[in-house]
Amino acid sequence: MTRGAKRAAAWLTALAVAGFMVAPAFAERLVVSLSTHRVTIAANFVGEDLVLFGTIEPDPAGQQLRSIYDLVVTVAGPKKDFRTRRKERVLGIWVNVDAREFVRVPSYLAVLSNRPAKEIAGPDVARRLQLGLDNYILTQRIGPDFADTVRDDPFRTAFIKLEQEHGMYYEKPTSVTYLTPTVFRATIPLPSNAPIGTYNVDVKLLGGGELLTRTTTALEITKVGIEQFVADAARDYGFFYGLATAFLALLTGWFASVVFRRD
Repeated sequence: MTRGAKRAAAWLTALAVAGFMVAPAFAERLVVSLSTHRVTIAANFVGEDLVLFGTIEPDPAGQQLRSIYDLVVTVAGPKKDFRTRRKERVLGIWVNVDAREFVRVPSYLAVLSNRPAKEIAGPDVARRLQLGLDNYILTQRIGPDFADTVRDDPFRTAFIKLEQEHGMYYEKPTSVTYLTPTVFRATIPLPSNAPIGTYNVDVKLLGGGELLTRTTTALEITKVGIEQFVADAARDYGFFYGLATAFLALLTGWFASVVFRRD
């Protein structure tokens, strides 16, 4: 290699190194916390709103942060099996003509974000990251197979609509708000009929339509007082619980017949 070629190669190397040194480096991490990690349900429980607080911090410290971020918070309750039925009028009577079983899907599902999912990422990324109710995987039993059908499948649409009417499925694209460019909060609504169990809270940070980082936390919903006693008795002593329930029903009927008896 000639001296001129060596000098040119040295200049190119120096420029590349300088360009790398001045190029902005983005690296983020999330720090989140819930207003409470344990919700107790008693006889007077009418629902509750939890608050998720979080910050976006550089990782490692000192790195540059972006100017715009998107956040998607997904709260999934205990998983259960559900069956959705389709009815039709046959000879003037509404009857079940078809059904679809949803296998191990969340009994409660809330998707909170700072803007609609379709504006945060493209359809492929949104589907892969399950951004929004339309993209959340709801496994169905279709004959001998298990799959998640297209999002406009009538059974899937009907199931989500019913759960939304009951307050168990919830989506709000403006529920994540920024207190500062790097500090945010989100309100998680829990209905009065929220299932007991462990809820997983998944927080995704996106920028430029791509996932940057994510973190998870959890909360627990439990019953206390007489509600917990009844639930434990029904679960652990099912036979005796059934006998006690039948006896109480008979006793109530007899007492009502005495009180309202016409002589």
